[in-house]
Amino acid sequence: MSGADTDERPPLDGIRVVDLSQVIAGPYCTQMLADMGADVAKIERPDTGDDLRTVGRYKGRDDHEDYFNANNRSKRSVALNLKDAGDRAVAHELVKLADVLVENFAPGTAARIGMGWDDLRPLNDKLVYCSLSGYGQTGPYRDRYAMDPMIQAVTGVMSVTGDPSGPPMQIGAPLGDVLAGMFAAFSIVTSLRAVERGEGGRRIDVSMQDAMLAALGPRLGEPLQAGVNPGRFANGNPLRVPANTYLTKDGQYLSIIAQNDRQWPQFCRALGFPEWLEDERFETTAKRVNHRDELDGSAAKRIAEHDLAEWVERFSAERMPYAPVNDYLGALANEQVEHRGLLRTLDHPHSGPIQVVGPPWSIEGGATAEMRPPPMLGQHTDDLLADWLGWDADAAEKFRAEAAE
Repeated sequence: MSGADTDERPPLDGIRVVDLSQVIAGPYCTQMLADMGADVAKIERPDTGDDLRTVGRYKGRDDHEDYFNANNRSKRSVALNLKDAGDRAVAHELVKLADVLVENFAPGTAARIGMGWDDLRPLNDKLVYCSLSGYGQTGPYRDRYAMDPMIQAVTGVMSVTGDPSGPPMQIGAPLGDVLAGMFAAFSIVTSLRAVERGEGGRRIDVSMQDAMLAALGPRLGEPLQAGVNPGRFANGNPLRVPANTYLTKDGQYLSIIAQNDRQWPQFCRALGFPEWLEDERFETTAKRVNHRDELDGSAAKRIAEHDLAEWVERFSAERMPYAPVNDYLGALANEQVEHRGLLRTLDHPHSGPIQVVGPPWSIEGGATAEMRPPPMLGQHTDDLLADWLGWDADAAEKFRAEAAE
């Protein structure tokens, strides 16, 4: 591991990560580590690499590894066939020098190819070994195949998403994968701190199911404490009214919520309904919930009388919680996103300039890691073997010749 940090070094500068993962959860985790300065060696199959390299192309583009690029910036790609004894021996040499290993194979697969915890722990007793999977390394669901839609289903997320008169719905983003990756990165960094204290390596087991449930927070309060399912409320809120998405005169949608009784007068003033402040039916949050349909219907009718721009002005003046409902293109073009510098342009060796969403943090008082474009398959094999193992050009050439036999 690295020595004492200085103001000139990113937080994880000097940390070496062997990344055996692919698709989303594992790569999202290791991208977070790379964004903090870790040197991530992404080991990929020599023929196809990460499955996301061939999953498809975005509309209007061709011959670009678009989906792969979203979760693999600032890593180095090393092409090794872990089922081959010679390539696996090289991977073992890398593990000896690594601080972290991340894998998201199906449970038991890493052990079958000689890359499991029991295989690698004797090689490096300070290794932080992290496994990500759908349901975890133990338990009755251990061997079930899982992807994000299955996790949204089994954790109840779909049961609270969508219109109450319709079927359960998926969230339109793979949050189970992303949350598992985030929890894994957090667990890895805290484990590195323990290793730094001399406590030895750690084995981490993160499941998408556990991560999704852990992230639901107060939505699980009712079932845990009262044995009640919250059900679906479409864009509404079971505990507050007004709290919904309303259609404006010009066909735009506006999300609004009155979080508490203090914001109720602000909402009434913005809508131009001061008389509601004297209406006993609406004087408390609890009473407003009891008259949900009447209040929501009146608010929707009123909001439909004016364009979005006018409501933005009115709710801004009252400092109410509100937001226009953007599509993804609108969200990325948002002026606040531009101000924060969240979007970055990287010069990809094959695709040319590509845009990515950068890390969502700003840390003062220290250096930030250089952001590099996602790698081509095997692009850094020779460089990384030279940097980590000290191989020269002849050793690399011999290795490639033996691999080709």
